[in-house]
Amino acid sequence: MKLKEERKELAGLDLNALRSRLVDAKQELFNLRFQLATGHLQDTSRVGLVKKQIARIHSVIRELEIKEFRQAKGIK
Repeated sequence: MKLKEERKELAGLDLNALRSRLVDAKQELFNLRFQLATGHLQDTSRVGLVKKQIARIHSVIRELEIKEFRQAKGIK
């Protein structure tokens, strides 16, 4: 999936769905690290991709939190 498409998809989700995706991505990263440590991981680049996906999810979650805060305080 291209970066812009993934970004649009993440931006369209609500906070609970984003948190659910974050948990899934962190679980996947744990599994990949475990496979890497045991020598069973074939595609080592997947670790970096999942880390970037986690960072993107964190960014979108933070944007939503800031947006909600600004709406609650009446800030433009």
